[in-house]
This record gives sequence, structure tokens and C-alpha cells, in this order.
Amino acid sequence: MSILVIGEALIDIVSSPGVPDRYAPGGAPANVALGLGRLGDDVEFLTDVGDDFHGGFLLAHLREAQVDVLATPRGGTSTALARLADDGSAEYEFQLRWDPDSSLLGSSGRSALHFASIAAFLEPGSAVIDRLLDAVPEQSDPQTAGLQRAGTLISFDPNIRPSIVGSHEDVLPRFEELASRVDVLKLSDVDADWLYPDLTEEAQVDRLLDLGPGLVAMTRGGDGAILATASARVTVDSARVDVTDTIGAGDTFMVSLIHDLHASTSPMASLGAAELMALGDRASALAGITVGRSGADLPWAADLTN
Repeated sequence: MSILVIGEALIDIVSSPGVPDRYAPGGAPANVALGLGRLGDDVEFLTDVGDDFHGGFLLAHLREAQVDVLATPRGGTSTALARLADDGSAEYEFQLRWDPDSSLLGSSGRSALHFASIAAFLEPGSAVIDRLLDAVPEQSDPQTAGLQRAGTLISFDPNIRPSIVGSHEDVLPRFEELASRVDVLKLSDVDADWLYPDLTEEAQVDRLLDLGPGLVAMTRGGDGAILATASARVTVDSARVDVTDTIGAGDTFMVSLIHDLHASTSPMASLGAAELMALGDRASALAGITVGRSGADLPWAADLTN
């Protein structure tokens, strides 16, 4: 059965000091679908693209990685202007639409569902995510909760964009509702600080676990990442690489977690410190490949054997 990814696909317009703008395919959920496809996973991607040149470019880019794109192209393609600082970090300005054609989903079974970013908060497409979650039965046994709910691994990366998703007052309840319904919650320390500005890092992780996900992963840029379950917590280092830019790094970390956990049959509660460290080390290594490249150029399976 396939992995279903749902969310926005767009064109990144990358602006760097002193060089011409460059155009690249992007969008956090699109990056995750792309990365899973490049690793050889069977992936469907429900998205919303335009019937213009940029839309065709996005479709070709995803299909090159064998991603089954579920979209009805129409109108203009969404864009994100990414302004890069000298340290490689990025700030974004968006022009987008999020209204996917859910009739394309069909009724075939899926072993994993991932949703992310703007798509989780922006109407009308966010209602599609709600309907998909409603269709997945809750796990009745707390000892096996987290992996997998009725055979479906559910993951979420909020990838908060305050200028688009709305005020903290509006976003926090929505985020917590969604986080309470997933097995794997991945977010950045920047996301966590925006959501819970008055909590320490450890308290943020505690709060996130209390919401109900079986696994919480918090990425912290060059400072590594924290992976935690109710019974174990580890800190992993970032890969030691020369950073070209950080675009797609967090998405690559998410890809690695989904790729590894999707193949597992163990309940999330059984993941101890050693298992979490192995998950985190592989995710950091994969993200290290991406940050060593320009833009969201996620690894192929062949990159893992080199």
C-alpha cells in the first residue's frame, strides 16, 4: 500500500545577496513526497497546482521521482520568495492557493498519511485533511498507540508560517487538535518557540508529548535534534557538512523518519533510546546531504550507498 502525502506544491524563487534569482520546485509537503519517491517508496501526493509553465515544471519534477501526483491543474501556480541571508537561512514571502481536488483520492488503502505546513491550516483545503483523519479509526489500545493507528502511520509537520496561517490565538488550538491525532509529530525549534514561547525546550517537548503523538522530533538546525517518546528521549548531532543552504533540511529529516517508521511494525512505545538515536542519526545524515546542495535537492536512494 502507498504513502499518501497531502499539501502544497509551489515554486521557490530563491533570492541571494549579489546573485540573480533562481527558480526551484518547493513546498514542504511536495519536498516530502519527492524525498520518499527518491528513496523508492510508493507515494501518492494530493496537491494543488496551476495549468501554467510552473505547474508543468512541478509535475515533471515530482513524476521524475515516481511520485503519483493527484492534482487537477488550473489557474496560476503558487510561489514562495525565499530570501537567503549570508548564513544560508531563509525567510519567505508567499502567494498561494490551497484547494486540492479530493475526488482524485479514490478508495485504495494506504499505509501512511503525512500532512504538513500551510495546507494544515489554510481553508478550504485543510478540511480535506480533517476528512482523511476522520476516516482513520483511533487506536483503542494505549499500549500500542503511536504505530500504527489501524495500520496507518500518521505524521504531521506544522512548518509554521505566521504571515500566512494567522495569529497565535487562532493557530495554537488548530495545531494542538491535529497533533493529538497523529503518531509522529516533527517540528523545528523555531516552530516550538512560536507555539510555546514561555516554555523551555524540554518543557516544549513534554507539552507536545502530552498532546498524544507517539514520537516527537524537534530539529534545531546546526544544534542537532531531539527525539522523544513517553519513555525515552535522546539528542542527536547534526551531520558535519559544508552548508550551501538550509532549504529542505527539515523536510529531509521528516522523509527519513517516515521512510524508517513506515517499514516498522513495532509500537511507538517500544522505541527505546538506542532506536531513537538510530532514527535520529539516519535523519540527520540524510538532511546533511540536502544542506550540502543548493535548494531542496533531496537525496536519492543511490546517495545512501555512496
